[in-house]
This record gives sequence, structure tokens and C-alpha cells, in this order.
Amino acid sequence: MKSWINLVGPSLLSAGLLIVSGCNRDRAQAGGPPPMSPPLVTVSEATSKDVPVYLDEIGKCAALESVTITPQVAGIITELHFEDGADLKQGQVLFTIDPPPYKAALDAANAQLAQAKASQNFAKLELDRYTAIANTKAISKSDFDTKKNAMDVADAQFEAAQAAVETAQLNLNYCTIRSPIDGRAGARLVDAGNVVKANEGSLLLVQHLDPIYADFTITERDLPEVQKQMAAGKLKALAKLPADPGDGRAGELTFLDNAVQDGTGTVKLRANVPNPDHHFWPGQFVDVRLILTIAKGAVVVPNESTQISQQGPYVYVMKPDSTADLRPVTLGQRQGSDVVITKGVSAGERVIMTGQLLVRPGGPVRVDTSGKPPVGAPGMPTSAPGAEAGDDQSTTATEGGKQ
Repeated sequence: MKSWINLVGPSLLSAGLLIVSGCNRDRAQAGGPPPMSPPLVTVSEATSKDVPVYLDEIGKCAALESVTITPQVAGIITELHFEDGADLKQGQVLFTIDPPPYKAALDAANAQLAQAKASQNFAKLELDRYTAIANTKAISKSDFDTKKNAMDVADAQFEAAQAAVETAQLNLNYCTIRSPIDGRAGARLVDAGNVVKANEGSLLLVQHLDPIYADFTITERDLPEVQKQMAAGKLKALAKLPADPGDGRAGELTFLDNAVQDGTGTVKLRANVPNPDHHFWPGQFVDVRLILTIAKGAVVVPNESTQISQQGPYVYVMKPDSTADLRPVTLGQRQGSDVVITKGVSAGERVIMTGQLLVRPGGPVRVDTSGKPPVGAPGMPTSAPGAEAGDDQSTTATEGGKQ
């Protein structure tokens, strides 16, 4: 009996195998994934602009002037003329200390002055009489010297009486306590009816809040550059509370300490910041940005376009042929939502802002013009489009193997 292969012949068997192989290949192609399309990205053009070179520090606000009100005479507080927390003007009355005792003392001093004036006038008349007959030998030299001495004593008593009147008048004036500066009142420390002592205890704290100081420090490493820029002109400082939007309120650097602090290696600085709305408060911490100079023609790109790898920062640049070029870059300082690129990107080149997770160096990309963040953008799921298709592909391959 002949075998089945011999009956069909070699040529017919070869043809059958080709048909089966072709069917399997068609089936595999039918179950495979579609060709991957270039990932969607958003791009932004690197621009050239003048940007500040700065130092960011933490500072603390302090009042421009701070005065503790202390009584200069003793007595009973009879009146208060302000509200706690009120805005005060220089010379505004704050407290009244019971004035009658000091008014009586002034009256007594004036009486003593009048008596001393009368004694002075009488001594002067006596001396004038003796002077007129001094050369006639009608009086002795000893009598003349006695009258002259009496005149000197009367003059001294008159001057002492005058000083007593001035002292009494000052004490009476001190019964009315006034604000020495423009500022804001704190909480009063005594109430009406309390007895106070001269030059003891505090009645009130008044602080000048506009402008206000922003005190901060820099490291001794930054000191030479700050000194250099201060020599070229006044430096601007921006101050803001941590929760404030924007760059902050512009002030002027007015003070650089004359020594590096032991143990910390820092130097104290101070800026005057306008504060008409009392936005800043003494004792508050603020973010201070000291502007050193302006860098001309710096290249800036959106901060979200920068990425970090083990080799350092990089960006993807979209080339004219719509492919992505991976560029290692050197980053400069942040400028709001942008960052300075000191090396690696030129002005006018387009950098990829979002969608970098799907981009491959040298691979094609498409610019998304829909306005929606592409997949892989910040805040979006990182799963790539077609991942589910890839899962289907592996399932299909497994099923094909089973077949």
C-alpha cells in the first residue's frame, strides 16, 4: 500500500503548507495592534527678555519707630483721650495726670519769682546810691562792697526763682501726655484712676507702621555681590506675606550691617517698605526678594517644560520636522511661572510643555490644538493611549498560541 504523501505528491503538499502559513499570518495580522500615532504635546516658544537677578530670604517686619510712653511726673491718671488700637498723630493728647498739685506749685514758684525780683530791684537801687558817692569818701569801701554783694545775691536768687518757675511749668505740662510720633496705639497698660510714678512703668506702646522695616539676613558668601551692587546704586527689595499673590510690594534697601554675625555667618540687612494700608505688621515673617541686577536678554521657558533625570535637567525641543530633540540644559533662577535657561536652548526654539511622558528622543510628536491637556500632562493620568490595546494584543497572542 502506498503512503498518502506519495499519492498527493510533493508539489501538492508544498502548496498546502504555503496556504496554511498564509492563513496563520493573516490571522496574526488581524489580531495585532494598529500602528502607534505620534503623541500629542503642547509647546511654547523660548523667549528672550530682561529678568532680575535676585536673592530670596526670609525676613521679619519691624516698626519704623517704636515708643514706650512713660510718665514724667507722679500723680493720678484722670483722663484717657484715645481708643486702644487707634491711629495717632504726633502731639495728640493721650493721658491727663491730675494737674492741680502742679498748678499750685507753679503759682508758688511765680510768687517766689516776684519776691526775688523785688529784692533784686531794691539791691540795685542801694548799689546805685553807693556808687554815686563812692568817690566822695562819704562811705567806706567796706560799705560799698557790702551793697555790691547784696546785689549779686539778689541776682542769684532771681535766677533761682526763674528756674523754679520753669521747672514748675514743665511739670504742669507733663501732666498732659502727648504722642511723640505718628503711629498706631497698642493696648493701654493703665486705666483712669491709677496712680503713676515719675519715670517708672509704661502707659502705652506707639509704633509707626508706614513705612515699615523688613529685616532679613544674607550669607557672607553673598555679601561681596551685594556690596558691589550697592556701590552701583540703591537696591530694590520686594516683600510679601507667604500667602500673598504676585511678586510682593516694592521697597528700598536702606541698611547693611557692619559685621558678620558670629556663629551664623550672616549679615543683617533692612529694607523700607511702603505700608499705607497696614498690610504688614511688626513681628510678622515675610518673604523678601533682594534685586541685585537685571540680566539682559535671558532665555526663559515655562517651568513645566523642564524635566529632571539622573544626568540632570533637560527639555524636549520640537524640531522643524516635528520630532523631539532631548536637550540637557543649565537652569537659572525662577521668574514666576518661567525659568531661565542659561545653556541648552536658544530663543525662538519651541519646547514641549506637556505630554513629555510619551515622547521619545528623536521620535515624532503632534501639537495638540484642542486646548485640552494631553495625556501625560501634569495632573493627568500617566497611562499611555493604546495601553488597553497593548493588553488586548497580549491576550490575542496568547489565544493564538493556544490555537
